[in-house]
Amino acid sequence: MIERAGAGPLRRLVVLRHAKSAWPVDVADHERPLGPRGRRDAPAAGRALADADLLPDLALCSTAVRARGTWDLAAAQWGTPPPVRHDRRLYAAGPAGLLAVVHEVPAEVETLLLIGHNPGLEELVLALAGDGLDDTLEQVSTKFPTSAIAVLAWRGTAWRALAPDTALLTSVTVPRGTKK
Repeated sequence: MIERAGAGPLRRLVVLRHAKSAWPVDVADHERPLGPRGRRDAPAAGRALADADLLPDLALCSTAVRARGTWDLAAAQWGTPPPVRHDRRLYAAGPAGLLAVVHEVPAEVETLLLIGHNPGLEELVLALAGDGLDDTLEQVSTKFPTSAIAVLAWRGTAWRALAPDTALLTSVTVPRGTKK
């Protein structure tokens, strides 16, 4: 059951797991780039967000190379990308750390895109979702693969009011690019 977060505008937290990365030898985890599939899937994620009318007012992105690459390729699909903040705290963060960063978002932002890593993103989505449409909760709890997009909707006057069990998981998609 969803606990009421409060009155206010409809807000959407769009959670995007970075696209598939490469595993080059002797490269630190933070510095791993996107792999070939990731370079195909990230633009597909950008198109999927545009097609679903989920373009954000602000994006928060991990500083990891693969997350930044996902942002660059996804945002390139839009006419005018929104502002992006690259935040080191999103790298390898758990749900509490991710939520702490989200709580800092200005109140005028109604749709927020969060780009980061598992298992933190999956755990955050499951913690925030008091309920889900169709089988969305089951999808996320089964697997939240690279390039997956989860959309959480809630009402509130400020992002700091977002708390566990206060959002509705409205959709989960996993966009895939095609080989050329």
